[in-house]
Amino acid sequence: MKLVVFGANGPTGRLVTQRALAEGHAVTAVTRRPEAFPIENPHLGVAGADALDAAMVDEVVAGHDGVVSVLGVPYTKEPVTIYSQGARNIVAAMNRHGLRRLVCVTSIGVHPQLAPEEKFFYRKVVGPILLSMGRPLYEDARRMEEIVRATDLDWTIVRPSGLFDATTVTDYRIAVAPERLPGMFTSRADLADVLLREATGDQHVRACIEVITTQGTPSYARVFLKEALHIGT
Repeated sequence: MKLVVFGANGPTGRLVTQRALAEGHAVTAVTRRPEAFPIENPHLGVAGADALDAAMVDEVVAGHDGVVSVLGVPYTKEPVTIYSQGARNIVAAMNRHGLRRLVCVTSIGVHPQLAPEEKFFYRKVVGPILLSMGRPLYEDARRMEEIVRATDLDWTIVRPSGLFDATTVTDYRIAVAPERLPGMFTSRADLADVLLREATGDQHVRACIEVITTQGTPSYARVFLKEALHIGT
């Protein structure tokens, strides 16, 4: 396939790009800083574009078979628009150029009902703190989901839990909403694998899916310090 990856220079975007190239797909990696993109491959194109610019998005989407969006921002108290405006531009470009397959990332924080068997400390302490810190992010990700779900595209929305780095793909678990899985973490390697499997297949078309890593997961403190407070990065 010919895939275009938005947010390609983020940690998950780079993994998706690498996995897609390794499996023989052609990839256009979209980033605002193309000169800093670290991957080279004969089947890779790097496009300097901003997802908030409709004309740029339209130009890079043309000629592809599918779109993977891993657009995102760190935790912030400032208003966030990258999810919703990026989705509007991507959807418009896909409709204009006749693309059907869209896979995008939001978060389980968009709909934060926890599985009943989840640990008390996470339900009552860690989870509420993270949701409060990331409120603008989750609100805009929710708007993104609404935009995508209102289309007639062949979309899949992937909702990871707390992200962490890992070196290998594990035997992760997937649930189709509204089912919820116990578990607080998703490795970026597992998330990248899910995104590529979905983009090149049709198992969960027009569904929201949750992906949970069950092996080699870190501690609450490690993820909280690194991903939320950016300490030890």
